[in-house]
Amino acid sequence: MTEGAVDDTPGLLHRAPILVRWRDLDAFNHVNNSSYLTYLEEARLQWLRHVPGWYDENAVPVLAASSLNYRAPIAWPAELAVELYCERLGNSSLTIAHRIVDVADRHRLYSDGNVVLVWMNPHDGKPVPLPAGIRKAGERALAD
Repeated sequence: MTEGAVDDTPGLLHRAPILVRWRDLDAFNHVNNSSYLTYLEEARLQWLRHVPGWYDENAVPVLAASSLNYRAPIAWPAELAVELYCERLGNSSLTIAHRIVDVADRHRLYSDGNVVLVWMNPHDGKPVPLPAGIRKAGERALAD
């Protein structure tokens, strides 16, 4: 578990606080659907910053797939938490389940789904094994 994680939540990789910005809103005063993807990206980057060896010039993560279910609109002002869970570890890929919830009430679910990250060699575009730090973090989360 890394900084931002909640100790009593099994399988959690990271819990990232996100403040809704005025510019995230659409014409109906709700967070625009594209902003949800930005929140997820921010949460993944917050998590990765705390994983030793997640990146080097010969092994970089690439977003291979994303699935996002909109469960409830988010109105401004709002304080959110993006929860990341390890769903699956492959040889070169990691599937991260995610939930966007109210920071004060984890049961108020705005969105859920998952993303698949594949680590690849940027020079030839071929998959490479997951970095040791990523594998260790994923295995620890799956063991919870």
